[in-house]
Amino acid sequence: MTGVPASATGGTAPRPAPGGKLGAAAVNQASLWNIANILTMVRLVLVPGFVLLLLADGGYDPVWRAWAWAAFAVAMITDVFDGHLARTYNLVTDFGKIADPIADKAIMGSALICLSWLGELPWWVTAVILGRELGITLLRFWVIRYGVIPASRGGKLKTLAQGTAVGMYVLALTGALATFRFWVMAVAVVLTVVTGLDYVRQAVVLRRRGRAAERAAAGQAPGTGTDATPGSEPGARGVDG
Repeated sequence: MTGVPASATGGTAPRPAPGGKLGAAAVNQASLWNIANILTMVRLVLVPGFVLLLLADGGYDPVWRAWAWAAFAVAMITDVFDGHLARTYNLVTDFGKIADPIADKAIMGSALICLSWLGELPWWVTAVILGRELGITLLRFWVIRYGVIPASRGGKLKTLAQGTAVGMYVLALTGALATFRFWVMAVAVVLTVVTGLDYVRQAVVLRRRGRAAERAAAGQAPGTGTDATPGSEPGARGVDG
């Protein structure tokens, strides 16, 4: 490096990217509009449409209920594919991290509340499922300085059971199928409670280990110069959630 401009030495100065700042902004904007985020947005848009279809004509018309089930099924399918695509093709964005769980809870919460309002599902079932989801979300924020509670295999099985059970309740089923969906929902509720308790256990253990690491770091800091900033201990970040 001589400090002499390239033009003065006969060289060619690097040309700015076409469009300058506007070009860079376009690239950043394009990265937001990836297929994973589009599927998440589709799921968000489906929520009000699903509610209208489920409650159409008083909420008991089998045809409208079938259309509502189709909308719910599409939402559940996009939930599977958007996360897989984001992880496989490195399409994870801040928007996706925020919008994806919101879309999940919006479609499931609206289905449960509408079904309970129609008298198809006891309100206590809706309260248990939604209370668990809200509680685990708050729990994750409570321990986020110490690390991220990863999604467990039981949690994924719970999501599958909930989606299957709610989908069966959205359809106007009768007879043996109506009895069968009751047991599917019972399994979903049990998994909801069991996995919720397991997440609580994980959160307590994670917080206890994090606080112990903080105390150890604080004790070493005066003599070793160890940074005792909360959340700086190994493993506080980078855990796949």
